[in-house]
Amino acid sequence: MATDTPQPNVLQRFAAGHPRGSWPAEEFADTQRAQGTDASVVMDLRTDQFLVITKNPVN
Repeated sequence: MATDTPQPNVLQRFAAGHPRGSWPAEEFADTQRAQGTDASVVMDLRTDQFLVITKNPVN
């Protein structure tokens, strides 16, 4: 079944075991938002990583 819902694009990956936890991912997402990219942080449990994603196409 095809959908028209855009798939999120992964901008960057950060190890969940980082000593600062999700902070590096949050800081990267904040920088992206300041540049106009609608970025957010999600946890990928399968890979044990924080992902910074955007639902907008990345050029």
